[in-house]
Amino acid sequence: MPLSHLMELQTFRPPSFAGTMMFLVRNQVQQWKNHCRFSVNTMLSGHRFYKHLLSGRKCVSKNTKTSVSCSYSAEQNDTLPSIKQLSDARVIYAVAAALGHNKFRGSDILELQNFYLASVDDIASVHAKAYVSGLEKAMDQASEKGLILIEGSGPTYATSTTFHESLVAAGAGLALVDSVVAASKNQLDPPTAFALIRPPGHHAIPKGPMGFCVFGNVAIAARHAQRVHGLKRVFIIDFDVHHGNGTNDAFLDDPDIFFLSTHQDGSYPGTGKFDEIGIGAGEGATLNLPLPGGSGDTAMRTVFYEVIVPCAQRFKPDIILVSAGYDGHVLDPLASLQFTTGTYYMLASNIKQLAKDLCGGRCVFFLEGGYNLDSLSYSVADSFRAFLGEPSLAAEFDDPAILYEEPSTRVKQAIQRVKHIHSL
Repeated sequence: MPLSHLMELQTFRPPSFAGTMMFLVRNQVQQWKNHCRFSVNTMLSGHRFYKHLLSGRKCVSKNTKTSVSCSYSAEQNDTLPSIKQLSDARVIYAVAAALGHNKFRGSDILELQNFYLASVDDIASVHAKAYVSGLEKAMDQASEKGLILIEGSGPTYATSTTFHESLVAAGAGLALVDSVVAASKNQLDPPTAFALIRPPGHHAIPKGPMGFCVFGNVAIAARHAQRVHGLKRVFIIDFDVHHGNGTNDAFLDDPDIFFLSTHQDGSYPGTGKFDEIGIGAGEGATLNLPLPGGSGDTAMRTVFYEVIVPCAQRFKPDIILVSAGYDGHVLDPLASLQFTTGTYYMLASNIKQLAKDLCGGRCVFFLEGGYNLDSLSYSVADSFRAFLGEPSLAAEFDDPAILYEEPSTRVKQAIQRVKHIHSL
């Protein structure tokens, strides 16, 4: 795939990517319920943006001077959704791209529209302040040149709006964590949340951007869950085809955040080896499982039940966060795994159930990679169906004829090796 096309799909053109993706997803799920739109904010005074609603402060990036549809006065609070409307929901999502596009769903799927940008302090809970301030200053240069390279391995580019868009993306994740936690206080089976955001985040390291990623969205959300909601133990599952090195590095020495990554062996960025298990107090709280090329649905089902489930059960999380990369799909051009739309339905369904079993149903997905718009949109839509408990429509898209025999012996060896290292 030409570099220019990859760049459009990723960091510096999120509106074109996410807008197209959400249009396709919308077509896949249009049969859900009657048309009805909600702007969901939190209803509990302890939440991060309730005080902002009372103050009427807008969400404004000083570089772009734009807001994210979230200026309210105290008098407007009676228009916000009720606790009942939140309890009716089975899925909550937020979009951080293609702002201004209306998405219509039934009352069991709510779109968070009125959320605030992540603050510099939120970002600095994971990233160096020098990096954050340096990126903001670089927006002036991006305004002059139109496009600047901010990291070469991916590569990662930026336009004049990248800093602002990255704060929006991180803020969407924080708002979804807030909403899921709020719902879990009032119901046994709270809605699952999905942050459909660009730029993605799992490659961004504490000191800078990397691999199309600017800020570590899932890592920032993990710290937010701990700091704001007192959810001490956070379990992060990353099933992107590439290793989430940024999330890995952010929590290497933290015993209270378990990071589990499955990824294709030898793929970008070359990290995520079996023996990367954390350091110091965090030793054992990082699990990396590189899978051989050609691994598919059978491999991932086995990984889920033999690795992910026992790890989560032993860790006893308070919330589960998911770096959901859809670039392991057999049609994706950047790797050579054989996941199908059905694989992602299985993962979404099983992870939702795992969260229900272990942590009161608190679970938030974050969109990471995915470079074939067809397989991406179908797979995301099928993930939503899994959250809703509806049948998969993967058979309408997946073509078994293009699949080939999985390297079962090598997969088994990889699973046995990681089970031995982590005493599973």
